[in-house]
Amino acid sequence: MTLASPVDLATRFRQLEPTLRRYLSCAEVVSEIFRTVNASLDPPRVADALVSRAATWLPVPCWAVVGPDLSGVPQLMADRGLLKNVEDTARALGAWVLRHSKEYVSTNLSNDWQTPGAPDVAAVAFPLICRGQTVAALVGIDRAVSLEIPRLSAATLAALQVLFEPAAIALDNANRVQRAEAFSVTDDLTQLYNSRYLSQVLRHEVKCASRSGRPLSLLFIDLDGFKSVNDMHGHLYGSRALVEASAIICESARETDIVARFGGDEFAVVLPDTESNGAMAVGDRIRERMAAKVFLQDKGINLRLTASAGVATLPDIAVTVDELLRAADDAMCWVKAHGKDGIQLAGVDG
Repeated sequence: MTLASPVDLATRFRQLEPTLRRYLSCAEVVSEIFRTVNASLDPPRVADALVSRAATWLPVPCWAVVGPDLSGVPQLMADRGLLKNVEDTARALGAWVLRHSKEYVSTNLSNDWQTPGAPDVAAVAFPLICRGQTVAALVGIDRAVSLEIPRLSAATLAALQVLFEPAAIALDNANRVQRAEAFSVTDDLTQLYNSRYLSQVLRHEVKCASRSGRPLSLLFIDLDGFKSVNDMHGHLYGSRALVEASAIICESARETDIVARFGGDEFAVVLPDTESNGAMAVGDRIRERMAAKVFLQDKGINLRLTASAGVATLPDIAVTVDELLRAADDAMCWVKAHGKDGIQLAGVDG
C-alpha cells in the first residue's frame, strides 16, 4: 500500500486514505496484528512486529517505536528504515508523545521546538495507549518536508487505534514481565544483581566451565569497617556510600564480568574465562580505586573506605559452586584478619 510518485506526505495520506480505511477495517488485518504482536513477551520484538506492520499501513518510509526503559528514559525500542541522523529526532518526538498522550503531526520537524536539530522532514506520531496509560509512541518520519499538514481523518485514526490497541496491550504486558524479571534479580539499593541471581549465574557458569575446561574465577569483596559509617553518620548515608562503592566496582570490572551485591557491604564479581592472575588484576583495580575514592563528598562528609578481597578459581581450588564460594570467602576473611585493604588468592599461603 504505497505510492510511487514523489509527492509530499500530506498528499500521500489524502490519496491513499479511502483505500487505507477499507483495508484497516478488515477483520483479517485486525486478527493478523493481534497474532503478530502477541507472538513474543520480549518488548523489542513486540515493538519490531508493530513497526513492520505500520510500514504496510501508512505511506511513511521510516518508523520507530519509542518507549521508556526500566529507569523511565525514552529509548528506541525498534525501527524500520530509520537513518542515523534522525534517531535522536525520533526519540525526542516519541518522548513528547509519551508526555502528552496525543498524536503529533509536522510539516517540517526542523521548525519545531520539540525536536531541536531535526532535519527538514515531515512526521507523524501516535500514542500507544493501554489501560488509560501511554506505554509507547509509534513515530513515522518522512524523508522530505510536507507542503501541508499530514493529517488523517477521524475515521481513519479510529481504525488505526483499533490496530494500535492490541499492540499497546502486548507491549505493556511484555514490559511488565521484563520489569518483574529485572526486579527479581536486582538489588533495590545498588541496582546490581542480587544474591539470588548470583547463585543462578554461578551454577550456570560452573557447568559451562566444567564442560569446556575453561577457568572461572570468583572475586569476593567486603568493605572494611563499614559498620562505623552507619554508626557515625546513619543508615541513610551508609546506603549512599554503598551505592558509590557499587559504582566503583562496576566501573572497574570488565564487560564480561557479572557484578552482584552478596548482602550488606559484601559484593561478588563472577569472571568467566578468567584465570587467577586476571581475577587478581581486577580485584587490585577495584581495591585501589576504592582506597582513592572520597565517599559522600557531595554531602560534606569526605569519608574514606578500603576493601578486602578474596579470589578463587575453578578448577584450581574448587570444582563446585559451594567450594568456589567458600574458597573466595575464606580468602577474603584472611585479608580481614591480616590488616585489611588487600587481596588474597585462595589456596596460596599469605
